[in-house]
Amino acid sequence: MANVQEKILEELTRSYFMELETVMNYIANSTNLVGAKAEPIKQSLFADVAEEIGHAQTIAKRIHVLGGAVPGSGEFKPGQKTLQPPSDACDVVSVIRGVIDAEGGAVEQYKKIIGLCSEANDPVTEDMCVTLLADEEEHKRDFEGFLMEYEREM
Repeated sequence: MANVQEKILEELTRSYFMELETVMNYIANSTNLVGAKAEPIKQSLFADVAEEIGHAQTIAKRIHVLGGAVPGSGEFKPGQKTLQPPSDACDVVSVIRGVIDAEGGAVEQYKKIIGLCSEANDPVTEDMCVTLLADEEEHKRDFEGFLMEYEREM
């Protein structure tokens, strides 16, 4: 059982860093994109920053409660290649696809932790991850809708 608890802490830490990386990329993309077609995407990303920070804070608190230590930036390793700000500040579609990838990664990550929580009989962490999973699924669906709309115009 201790091994599963260690794995849960490891995966929560991974989720914590994923959320913070998403915040960095959402801020960059909501600032750097230009053009009339970029405005709704910029506004959505800007609005989502606070929610993603809240996710990171929720995860950090749970890591602490479970006896783990919340890491500092020295342990951070970036992984969101598709969500990096594009060199073309008008490339809204690549940002939308990057968001879908990042949110899809978060969805899979929370499902993984939920499975571990079932094995470890940790309903509190499981419940937290179910809530976070629902938020990420909603974000992903919103941006899938944006992508459908933008691809129609191409």
